[in-house]
Amino acid sequence: MVTVRPFRAIRPRDEIASKVAAYPYDVLNSEEARELAKDNPISFLHINKPEIDLPKGTDLYDDSVYAKGKENFQKMMKEGVLVQDKEPHLYIYRQVMNGHEQYGIVGCASADDYNNDLIKKHELTRKKKEDDRTRHVIELNINAGPVFLTYRDNKRIDELVAEVVKNTPEVDFTADDGIRHTVWVIKDNKINNEITGTFYNEVPLLYVADGHHRSASAARAKAERMKNDPHWNPEKEYNFFLAVFFPATQLKILDYNRVLLTMNGLTKEEFMKKVLEKFEIVREGEARPRCAKEFGLYMDKKWITIKAKDGTFPADDPIESLDVAILQNNLLAPILGIGDPRSDEKIDFVGGIRGTEELEKRVNSGECTMAFSMFPTSIEQLMSVADAGRIMPPKSTWFEPKLRSGLLVHILD
Repeated sequence: MVTVRPFRAIRPRDEIASKVAAYPYDVLNSEEARELAKDNPISFLHINKPEIDLPKGTDLYDDSVYAKGKENFQKMMKEGVLVQDKEPHLYIYRQVMNGHEQYGIVGCASADDYNNDLIKKHELTRKKKEDDRTRHVIELNINAGPVFLTYRDNKRIDELVAEVVKNTPEVDFTADDGIRHTVWVIKDNKINNEITGTFYNEVPLLYVADGHHRSASAARAKAERMKNDPHWNPEKEYNFFLAVFFPATQLKILDYNRVLLTMNGLTKEEFMKKVLEKFEIVREGEARPRCAKEFGLYMDKKWITIKAKDGTFPADDPIESLDVAILQNNLLAPILGIGDPRSDEKIDFVGGIRGTEELEKRVNSGECTMAFSMFPTSIEQLMSVADAGRIMPPKSTWFEPKLRSGLLVHILD
């Protein structure tokens, strides 16, 4: 069973939380972060994207970047922008986007659970990105952003969360993008203990929904600290990392769409002839597929919906039956020559939060030759892949809303 542990969160004073809270480090590039934080000296971007306070063009992995992040964090602590709770708690973090609500429990997950595969993964990590986050954790001595974990729903945990959120929250604001963020501190130790006990006794597995690099780097940071600590014991804070635990049925996975920068030497007529060997046209004029195994294809300023023919994929394989795999194996690779979508520069990916208008814009501009809108991967599909110990194809899931960094921070000591 899994560990969910209360901790003494470092968090902004309630009245300034909306100014501190920031997008995760990997959602914005450096220029976007620099622009967002330029008039806000207490934005958490100064901690999780500290290159914005260094000269433009500074190498993202230069020693000065991590030193600046540490300096900015210590400054915010010294000035009382960030304050550590006196006692350990669990916390509730609610997000509301376009009428959709999700309630997560904020606490610490165990690096041992990660290493022992009680926390299931479904994505590969990139070494350079993992190295960066590991160094950020070690040098700043904090988990600056939470890992987004999910679990199969548990009725008792739902009941305990519902009891907590009857109370007045500590933080409640709507960000500029329209997403509402609310935080409750669970001050009743009986509820804290029952939540942790229920996870330990009734929840066998956790799943990384979003944050594979953050969880991998947390486990690596634990190993580094343990190696250099002659007085290690399993209760030290660096054995745990910041996470938000959401029940699976509350999560919203959006489509992760594809745009192509090639026709692979084919005319449009030749391309469609090859497509219709494995797919059939089922509708015209609709941008979004209605169900799995359907794909929206945008070309020549019009949408058609194509559907994979029976027998073109193994229906009982948790990987090869995913829509992203069907499109890759039956169209992108054999027709358009896209071998490895992770590295091929002839394909790009657009998160569903941007809408199908973004796909149309990129094709109509002449930048791209065509676009495919996808039906979202389900959370059950994700769990099935993780349970099988396998890896999802690249760019399979896009979770929204994104967790804000800076609302709750975990220190490793």
